[in-house]
Amino acid sequence: MKLSQEPSMKECSLEKRSDQAIKQPSVVGRIHSIESFGTVDGPGIRYVVFFQGCPYRCLFCHNPDTWSAQGGTEMTVPELLSGYERNRAYYQNGGLTASGGEPLLQLAFLTELFRQAKERNISTCLDTSAAVYRPSRRTDYETLLSYTDLVLLDFKHSDPTEHKKLTGQTPDAPLGFAALLAAKHVPMVVRHVLVPEITDTPEQLKGLGHLMRRFSNIVGLEVLPYHNMGISKYKNLGIPYPLENTPALTKEDANRAKESILKAYRNTTR
Repeated sequence: MKLSQEPSMKECSLEKRSDQAIKQPSVVGRIHSIESFGTVDGPGIRYVVFFQGCPYRCLFCHNPDTWSAQGGTEMTVPELLSGYERNRAYYQNGGLTASGGEPLLQLAFLTELFRQAKERNISTCLDTSAAVYRPSRRTDYETLLSYTDLVLLDFKHSDPTEHKKLTGQTPDAPLGFAALLAAKHVPMVVRHVLVPEITDTPEQLKGLGHLMRRFSNIVGLEVLPYHNMGISKYKNLGIPYPLENTPALTKEDANRAKESILKAYRNTTR
């Protein structure tokens, strides 16, 4: 199965620009959108900031409008946090979540956002696939994690070859980031999208359970059923949708898959 769109040369330079941004913290970030009252991206009611730009090209992606690093709206940290403060009363059991796109592409800006959030006693959550993590930048990531209360890490596929078919990249980066989270004792919730004939096979689910046993900091597992609600976005952007004839799955399908993953997880020795 072919990917819906290969990253352009401009998109391939995202990682390099991100590294440069780490050395020289940017004043503004590129933000795709904001959800003022999110309930699915971390505990409680949350202020969810969707960052612009993503190097992955997941076959099941329903937000292709977040791919380009040149899109979105430039915003400052004070602007984002002022939006949070307007509704702070609603976030008493929640907080701030950075999602995307891929927030780690704008690591310096993300770190400053979380730093200032913690100064205001705001709970911080990072929703990421960690596609751009590099061990050479470990110190920079450790700084970010010192301001991070929870990470939602998207495990795309348990098999390296299938992972590359699905996303366009190997799983080395997310696995390396997961290892760093474990080493720094940052709580991690594993997220996994269940896609028919791609990530829902017994072998893949068992493999994911085994993979999870590598990490001692896992505090939860979320299995999300595939849906095709993003088809209209692909049409509007003139991009072929690679899973056009793939049927959507249900919460019941996701719950059964979750049980299979947990069974393998419990029956595996670290």
